Amino acid sequence: MSRLLITTVVFYLGCQAEQRNNLRPDLIQEDRYNVAFLIMDGVYNTELTAPYDVFQHTIFRSGIKPMNTFLVANTHHPITSFEGIRMIPDFNYLTDDIPPIDVLVVPSAEHHLDTDLEDEVMISWVRDIGSKARFVTSHCDGAFVLAKAGLLDNSVSTTFPSDIEKYRDMFPQLDVRDNTLFVHDGKFITSAGGAKSYEASLYLVELLYGAEIAKSIANGLVIDWNLEDANYIKI
Repeated sequence: MSRLLITTVVFYLGCQAEQRNNLRPDLIQEDRYNVAFLIMDGVYNTELTAPYDVFQHTIFRSGIKPMNTFLVANTHHPITSFEGIRMIPDFNYLTDDIPPIDVLVVPSAEHHLDTDLEDEVMISWVRDIGSKARFVTSHCDGAFVLAKAGLLDNSVSTTFPSDIEKYRDMFPQLDVRDNTLFVHDGKFITSAGGAKSYEASLYLVELLYGAEIAKSIANGLVIDWNLEDANYIKI
């Protein structure tokens, strides 16, 4: 191997390591909650962007401990959503040192009912992070991932309305509720998904920061939010 080629390889690997170690150095600020969004190819736009919108807007409110929001995947390469949006993960859970996660968000993805559940590394990562996080939220079929990881065995949960029966069939040990938009049991918040992902996320904001902050963020997103009117179950 030529000296030039060796130098090039070493330089490339060095740049790759530096990229992993210094990825978005401005992203994680102290005195904030760390909120991780697990993404993969086929992630659905709404179940990702709805909670991201709500949680990211906490940085524009004063007098509270806001949230660092970041995307986590099993790669640094672009992830393509089901609807075709390409996005760059902030962290690769296979290689990066990820800061302690306070809130884990699992949006729905195209294969959350089949092949994604066979990804033992991903499921193990969710199990580990979910057991340590202060809150874990899922939207639509993201609940299947939490259930596969065994995190919901002792909790009441819900998922996308038309997938309720599939959810019950796959995880007969679970206490599953339908005819509700989201369920809060302990540190787990599972939602029906879609546009109602906004409501489940605003609920967590109200839980952490109070009604005034939640309504302020809702107003900024032009959402009519009143917890008393929400169709949810709290255990």
